[in-house]
Amino acid sequence: MFVDRAEIEIEAGKGGDGCVAFRREKYVQNGGPCGGDGGDGGSVVFRAREGVNSLVAFGHRKHWRAERGGRGQGSDMHGRNGEDLIVEVPPGTVMIDASSGMIIKDLVSTTEDVVAARGGHGGKGNTRFKTSTNQAPYEATKGLKGELRRVILELKVIADVGLVGKPNAGKSTLLSRMSRARPEIADYPFTTKFPNLGRVIVDIDRSFVLADIPGLIEGASEGVGLGHDFLRHIMRAGILVHLVEPLPSDSSDPLENYRVIRKELETYSLELAERPEIIVVSKAEIPESAEVFEQLSAEVGREVLRISAVTGEGLNKLIYKISAELEARKAIPVPAPTAL
Repeated sequence: MFVDRAEIEIEAGKGGDGCVAFRREKYVQNGGPCGGDGGDGGSVVFRAREGVNSLVAFGHRKHWRAERGGRGQGSDMHGRNGEDLIVEVPPGTVMIDASSGMIIKDLVSTTEDVVAARGGHGGKGNTRFKTSTNQAPYEATKGLKGELRRVILELKVIADVGLVGKPNAGKSTLLSRMSRARPEIADYPFTTKFPNLGRVIVDIDRSFVLADIPGLIEGASEGVGLGHDFLRHIMRAGILVHLVEPLPSDSSDPLENYRVIRKELETYSLELAERPEIIVVSKAEIPESAEVFEQLSAEVGREVLRISAVTGEGLNKLIYKISAELEARKAIPVPAPTAL
């Protein structure tokens, strides 16, 4: 099960209460207060970790709570601090405060942690209140409550290259030929319901991650057909590979299909639409592919590639074209995605 959005409630641990206690020991003439402080509550810490690839755990569990701090004890014993709750999420998870809509943290790197809810401080024991005029205080303070907040987790797949196109354009087939990924492939629309990732090997020193994004339709930028859910995954991609099918199963016009996807990208995010785009006409083994290739080349006025996932024609050229584009973009940082 693939889950890429979840809203959960997180609660840090309450601090332990301070203790009221007095020394009563044989042969000790003067007693006095000896109540220890309470321990601090644990915090809720989010951490991106390789190998976690879905937010499915948050679909089943909606409340996450860190450990409470221990109560203070006599003999000036400090209460035990509550353990932090470490919540592991996939790299590429964006944390958003549900009440304000502000981004708390964009967990791209696995080297970063974020404290999303801080634990409460422990209360003070009565030893803290001893003075020259109050040598037997019965005062102690309660531990403070930990932070409580609702957060939205959104997963935006981290990939070097995003593979876009209409449903049934052959994106999954191309991904399976270029990498070892084995996505579901069938001859009906919307076979791909969730993004699939595959690592493409260029040579011994170079590789890139290719993401097969579910097919986009007209109105995707307005949420039609879960368009927002699909489009946000492309925001991480440094470049886009736009796959155009020359003979669509719905008898639609291939050039118009290309224009529709471009319009949806521009409507959703101008920043996304301005990313480098490699246009590829698929199914080079059929006559219609050459015709669409000529028409599309004339319309866009720049290089268009032809490939065949069946015969392998043009695949190496496409891989090296993508690699060269990525190398050229290494010095150009991809802007951080904005909250929706």
